[in-house]
Amino acid sequence: MSYKKSGQGKNWNQITGKDAARMESLLEELKRKLGSDADWYCENDELSGEPVTLLGLGSLIDVFETKESIRKYLTSAPGRERPENRFLGFSEEARTAEEAIEAILSGKLLVFRARTGECWIAEPVAKPLMRQIGTPNIENVVPGPVAAFTEDIRSNIGIARQYLQSGNLRVEMKAIGAAHRIDVAVLYVEGRADTVFLGKLNERLQEGKNGDVSTLQGLIRVLGFPMRSIVSRLQSTELPAEAVGALKKGRVVLFVDRMPYALVLPTQLWDLFALESDLNFPRPIMYALRALRLIGALITILLPALYVALVAVNPEALRIQLALSVAQSREGVPYPALLETLLLLLIIELILEGSIRLPKSVGPTITMVGGIVLGQAVVTAKLVSNLLIIILAATTIANSAIAGFQNSYTIRSLKYVTLLLAAVFGVLGIFAGFLLICAYFASQHTYGVSYVQLRFAKDELPHG
Repeated sequence: MSYKKSGQGKNWNQITGKDAARMESLLEELKRKLGSDADWYCENDELSGEPVTLLGLGSLIDVFETKESIRKYLTSAPGRERPENRFLGFSEEARTAEEAIEAILSGKLLVFRARTGECWIAEPVAKPLMRQIGTPNIENVVPGPVAAFTEDIRSNIGIARQYLQSGNLRVEMKAIGAAHRIDVAVLYVEGRADTVFLGKLNERLQEGKNGDVSTLQGLIRVLGFPMRSIVSRLQSTELPAEAVGALKKGRVVLFVDRMPYALVLPTQLWDLFALESDLNFPRPIMYALRALRLIGALITILLPALYVALVAVNPEALRIQLALSVAQSREGVPYPALLETLLLLLIIELILEGSIRLPKSVGPTITMVGGIVLGQAVVTAKLVSNLLIIILAATTIANSAIAGFQNSYTIRSLKYVTLLLAAVFGVLGIFAGFLLICAYFASQHTYGVSYVQLRFAKDELPHG
């Protein structure tokens, strides 16, 4: 095959009338919008003896391999019949400039036929821009597969199909966005997923088809969830085993292109304590692990508030020996218990956030400096008590036991509710705050599915 660069030796003499005008108009529109880009690819060529023009983005298309694949296709099937609505096996045609630009930006190759003025969309050989399947960066698995999702939506769908080899698995692809189109895949198991829930989800996606879903906040807005809720309606996971486990339980999984995780909905309170990998342990150990996570959540919410209540408001609730020990530990501390606790909680939050944002080679150093050096210094300077250091260290460790990184943020936020109420009303404020949190959880729902619902799906084991 001989190739000529664009602008050299155009062979469009056989186009006449409206076909020529249509092709010229479409080509000019594409060149006007994309022709100034450095990776713009435009070349005149011949396919099966017919003059064509190939258009695309060289940064997304492996041009050489694409040409070789087309050549091999033509060589292997030179006598292939071509129906009138197809050209060389291409079944999709771009009829407007908007369709053509959308195809180019999504990594497709456009083939203009010089004889007819048609513009066909071809699937080229793409450049390997996505990383290979690796191990998870946020979630850790002790017993179970350690593969993780990637940024490529089609690879993620393939991983899900590999883990769940079922003929009932359904995949629906939707393109969302006005200026920037992003693919969103909806996966569910037919016969297990709630059809009413699916209908509401598809209705929301259809209504918000012009929204921006490049971030989770944008997707939440498109799905119609409240933006100010601290309870996430989308449970994210990097692990295919967790996503497939949710599909088996009748839930729906969303994949968003360029997001390296699956989004499971509806989210429920039990997701804070139960993982699919727990089923790889003997049942007694599985129950013990989930009980530990439940205890960790209770410690995170109640323990700092209990310290403030017993020190500042209800010291009479302590035995005399313990009350004297607590008072001795706070000797010389110039702040009230609430301010002391808030100050140290702020430092811990800064340490946790700093250890996440800094490079991995520096993060452990910051944790050591913050946890050991700074902690010892504030105690020696009598800015906080020894007992509070122990309590907040236990609270931080307990918060880390909760399943799901996003869920830990929710529980970390809720502890301030009980803390503030305990500073005013003492132990009674702790009970009031815990009741308020339970009522808040009970008021949350996803398309009619309650956040605290514990009903099990059909044929699902109770311990699952």
